[in-house]
Amino acid sequence: MMNEFPPKFMEVVRESTGSDSPMMNVSEYLENLFAMGIKESDLTTIQPLFQKRIWDRVPKGSGPEKVKKAIEDLKKEDGRFHVDGGSWTNDISWVKGYENVLDPMQKFSARFNEKILKAGVSPDDSRFRNALYHLLVSQTSCYRYWGQGLWTDYAQEICRRGMDILNHDL
Repeated sequence: MMNEFPPKFMEVVRESTGSDSPMMNVSEYLENLFAMGIKESDLTTIQPLFQKRIWDRVPKGSGPEKVKKAIEDLKKEDGRFHVDGGSWTNDISWVKGYENVLDPMQKFSARFNEKILKAGVSPDDSRFRNALYHLLVSQTSCYRYWGQGLWTDYAQEICRRGMDILNHDL
């Protein structure tokens, strides 16, 4: 992701320089849309490839087992169907081989849901904010994207610290 970005950024800068299409970031683009009268409700929902096929089969609130079953059924029906993460160029997996990072992330996320969200801890509580900060920092694909080693060690350590916050501060 990061190594793919700089050349594309420079390409866009070159193409937009002196053109009728000014370069802008997403926030500026949305501001322009809203200034034209477009409302947030007019925007199309974006979701990962194939995800809609899961939700078409699983009513809201059905639980993880029904989601798992729908995914298994879809994989059997269509060999192209998958929910594995991949890089922007689809040349590496963000899932296979990274269980040592994904497992702590998933456990931390589930524990956050249990200890913070279900318990109704106020977002104004500093413990909530500290745990949320660690959760958000832990959830980037960068830890997996850069390969095994120091970055995956960072991910595991952030998840460990986050779990300590949830287990000892709350």
